[in-house]
Amino acid sequence: MANNKNNLLVGPDDKIGMGEAGFLGLQHVLAMDIYVPPIILAGMMAMGLSDQMGLLQSTFLAAGIGTILQTFVFMKMPVSQGPSFVPLGAAAGVVLASGGLKGNGMGTLIGALLVGSVILIILGATGIFQKIINRLVPALVGGTIITCVGLSLIPTALNSNIFNAPGKIDNNIILASVTALTLIVSVGISLKFPSVRRFFRTSSIILALGVGTIVSTMMGMFDWKAVSDAAWFGLPQRTVFHWGINFSPSAIITFIIIYAVITTETTGTWFAMGAVTNHEITDKQWNHGIIGEGLSCMVAALLGTTPVTGYSTNAGVISITGVASKRVFLFAGIWFSILGFFSKLSAFLAAIPAPVIGGVFAIITVTIMLNGLNVIRGLETTDRDLYIIGIPIVLTLALVLLPANVTKNAPQILQYLLGSPIAMAAIAAIILNLVMPKTKQLKTKAA
Repeated sequence: MANNKNNLLVGPDDKIGMGEAGFLGLQHVLAMDIYVPPIILAGMMAMGLSDQMGLLQSTFLAAGIGTILQTFVFMKMPVSQGPSFVPLGAAAGVVLASGGLKGNGMGTLIGALLVGSVILIILGATGIFQKIINRLVPALVGGTIITCVGLSLIPTALNSNIFNAPGKIDNNIILASVTALTLIVSVGISLKFPSVRRFFRTSSIILALGVGTIVSTMMGMFDWKAVSDAAWFGLPQRTVFHWGINFSPSAIITFIIIYAVITTETTGTWFAMGAVTNHEITDKQWNHGIIGEGLSCMVAALLGTTPVTGYSTNAGVISITGVASKRVFLFAGIWFSILGFFSKLSAFLAAIPAPVIGGVFAIITVTIMLNGLNVIRGLETTDRDLYIIGIPIVLTLALVLLPANVTKNAPQILQYLLGSPIAMAAIAAIILNLVMPKTKQLKTKAA
């Protein structure tokens, strides 16, 4: 594993002031556009405003609880939870096929999510998950998965958040460029002037988002009316107590498959976090981590939202800021929980234009990819390893560029896989590592 220790200003267990931890925790929250999946899902299910805000609040609260559970109780690494994009299509399909919002739709979705989360907990409690990881995911495969995680996110950062985001494309590009440039200048100042290194490096993302918000306001792209119209405080109303629980065999089978895909993605996220913090994940952490993942997803289901899982964005944030303190992630969890109750603050985050997020997100994704390549670079490789590394990368790009109509016309189970380049790349790397003949002839270290 590449040595990133010298690149960290603050390690996972290093002490950091409460005020600074709170500020930097907010930076992680701002860099994670976790409000996007619930907004997309609400649109797919034609939710009204009250249902949409309820879904958003539940997602924030579930992310907060899950982050605190994983960081301090189970995984015990700086890990933040957020909603995955993978289940959105299946979630909407289950709801609409089960009577919609006015029928048993959400109750059926919650029932399927609860069963899947219990299976994850059992995998960790029995120790099966760690055995799977040790057998199937050595360092070479792990580094390849990390690389593909970052690579698969780059088009999302550019297309969804900039080129195809609402508004004129030239304005979006300008806004994203200003935000990204602010981030680069902040990091550059931290490198040039050691006396202010800590401030500008640790605050680089929040400074970039702040400048982006100001510029977007000047360009008339920030919707302040939505913020002013939002209520200050509100309890999450659209929980299991509102929707109920209903168990459907077909929905449960669907989401067992979905959870398998999500878990594959989460594994890549954990590898990425281990790489940027220079930490070798222990067998105990693998098992406890999947228990925490299952409990996070269970909390999300009971709150009436889709699974919250390990969020890869945070590995990139740590690479840029150099801060991996678990106390910072504790405050990120607290901020998420606060957002679950303070509607106006949630509305503010949701109003930040997508290009502002995209300008930062694009750089974050590149740092994740490079951390994966650093893991691979530190290994002795043979001819077979070139294919284990290269084919998943090609597959990732192929699925990212795959026309949408091909995915829509595929069988349902293939749609889930084709919609998750990370999962498909991970599966490919694992299979290739198992079937490619091994050779004793070693090459020089990978460049």
